[in-house]
Order: sequence, then structure tokens, then C-alpha cells
Amino acid sequence: MALVLCAGTDDALQSSRVLLLEHAGHTVVPVTGEDQLIAQLIAACERQQFDVVVIGQRITGNEKQRALRLVKEHCPKVKVLELVEYGKGKVLAGADDWLEVPATAPPELAHRVSLLAANRR
Repeated sequence: MALVLCAGTDDALQSSRVLLLEHAGHTVVPVTGEDQLIAQLIAACERQQFDVVVIGQRITGNEKQRALRLVKEHCPKVKVLELVEYGKGKVLAGADDWLEVPATAPPELAHRVSLLAANRR
């Protein structure tokens, strides 16, 4: 299974994602919060090489762009899955995959992470 870095700004959504991914057998390192999110992402990537990074739907567009750039810099082989709110469209052209999600984490999140991790190896 995959080592997943899961970034988000909403504690409840983050908890749901972590539970879904762990239930599917993935190991998840969550980073949450608006103020220190980018610093936490960089620190996590400096400690470990992740298979997949999930970037949450509630992160602002500019922060998503910054997160993608820094994650790719510090974890160059990682696959990135951008979660997108319904009807809002993709922000990260450089992501490896996108998933439109409702306010709660969808069941296919774990499946999509598994596919990305398998393609990395």
C-alpha cells in the first residue's frame, strides 16, 4: 500500500480522508491548518518520501499552487491528487490526477490513491 501525505485546512474533512485511506490499507501522514500548512508539507517531505500527496479541496488556489511546487521540489517522485469541489474546476494543471468531491470525503478516494501509488512503482 501507499505512504500518503494528506494536506487540508478542514479538520473534519481531514479526519474523514485519513480514516478512509487507512481503512484501505494506506499509511497516512496528515497535515492540517491554514497558517502552517506549507511549512508542514515541506517538513514532512524532508523526513520521508511519499508515494502520493492528496491536496484538499478547501485549500485556496494560490496555496494549492504553492503547495504543488514545493511538494514537487522536496518529493520529486511523488504523485499528486488534487481534490476539487464540485463545479469549481481544477486548479493544479501539474497534478497527476483530480477528483471532484462533495463536502465529505468520497469512497473512491482510497481507490484513486491506490492507482496513483501503483503507477509510481
